[in-house]
Amino acid sequence: MKPRVLFVSRTRYRLPLQPQVARKWDALATEFDLRVLATGDGDDGRFRLRSARSPAFYLALPFRIARELRDFRPVVVVAQSPYEGAAALAGRSLARIPVKVLLEVHGDWETATRLYGSPLRRLLEPFSRAVARAAVRRVDAVRTVSSFTSGLVRSVGVEPAATFMTYLDADAFRAAPVPLPEHPLALFVGVLERYKNVSALAAAWRIVAARVPDARLHVVGHGRERAVVQTLVRELPDRVVWDEWLPSDDVARALDEATLLVLPSFSEGLPRVVVEAFARGRGVVGARAGGIPDIVEDGVNGLLVPPDDVDALADALARVLSERGLAQALADGAHAASNRWLQSPEQFATRMRELVSGLQQ
Repeated sequence: MKPRVLFVSRTRYRLPLQPQVARKWDALATEFDLRVLATGDGDDGRFRLRSARSPAFYLALPFRIARELRDFRPVVVVAQSPYEGAAALAGRSLARIPVKVLLEVHGDWETATRLYGSPLRRLLEPFSRAVARAAVRRVDAVRTVSSFTSGLVRSVGVEPAATFMTYLDADAFRAAPVPLPEHPLALFVGVLERYKNVSALAAAWRIVAARVPDARLHVVGHGRERAVVQTLVRELPDRVVWDEWLPSDDVARALDEATLLVLPSFSEGLPRVVVEAFARGRGVVGARAGGIPDIVEDGVNGLLVPPDDVDALADALARVLSERGLAQALADGAHAASNRWLQSPEQFATRMRELVSGLQQ
């Protein structure tokens, strides 16, 4: 009999699931009898989705979890972040059911309120940090996704039960690399939030545009820092292209058209866009921060710079965009490293089953 598992996440889903998302959950369904509490619209029995902003979602979440524990009787709750983990612990207390809680740490809870979302969230930082640390200490097991996130967990005195990457649907990105473009182009893909360090990218690009006359920047993303990109587009209309969103196939095409990926973030758990760039054979200019150095090896498949050094970022971008030999060497190194980070949905589901089995013993 498959163990019953309740997955809890702030991730927004849309039913029916897109194929790349469905592959993950279909694989997990072969290992578990599962339900998913998340945000979105709809309810198909397996996915229990509710439209809610963050405060309402988290305030109601312990009660929703408690209700599912009484109705579904899972053996394990898998929480996607320390905040969902804290809600799972509260829900367990409300339901008075001795379910195990497996917490996943995908990113940096130390910066979640300070560098993401509304500036008003900074007021919550002391509280959110305390909640996150308490949840990590009190859950039954923790899974991390990188050396960086493992270090965060160990900093509060907990040893991760396992460390492996969350499933990444890479079908759109698996291909033999195409040649680097004739004209240099840097690509940024990500939410336009403070933790992505978009302001530093814009400042660096103004320097690069003066030093490498034919270089262009392609930005893909939307968020609260959109005004930074809007200003850059107005200043350099022939040198900056902006798409607020692209589907996976078009992101893969954008990588093929780029010389490199740029990721100047202040913090990342394990950036999936880097894995996608590697799969397409594109090197990375990134910040030496968070989980980026867990993937990007300086001088082998990318160049790493301090996240708060605009001049260093501009220098690294200008080097790779103007030195084709360097760009090609980094691209070759990136593609060679890609298989290390790719896994099938079945491999991911098997690893999750091993974790759940360990909690049942």
